[in-house]
Amino acid sequence: MKKTTLTVATAPKTSTFQMRINPEIKAQVEGIYAQCGMTLTDAINAFIQQSINVEGMPFLVTANSRQALREQAISQLMIELDKGEKAPADESISEEDILKEFGIEL
Repeated sequence: MKKTTLTVATAPKTSTFQMRINPEIKAQVEGIYAQCGMTLTDAINAFIQQSINVEGMPFLVTANSRQALREQAISQLMIELDKGEKAPADESISEEDILKEFGIEL
């Protein structure tokens, strides 16, 4: 496929794209993007431009993204806790307190 030098922002918009979506989901996502000052069309155009920029999906798609992110965050937290164990007692917080503060149950 031939690459274009056009960008979504500057290219003439002469083609249309239609999709079906649940009205409740549409309203929810429009609210999310409105908080960023964007319309749903703006967000879709940003997604398309980023897909072109990276020549693929602009984010990691997994079967269980939420769980993967949670596990990654916990792993990073444990690394930081290990560093904290080496800190002076008056400069640290217990692992139990950190887990409680962030609502993490292991």
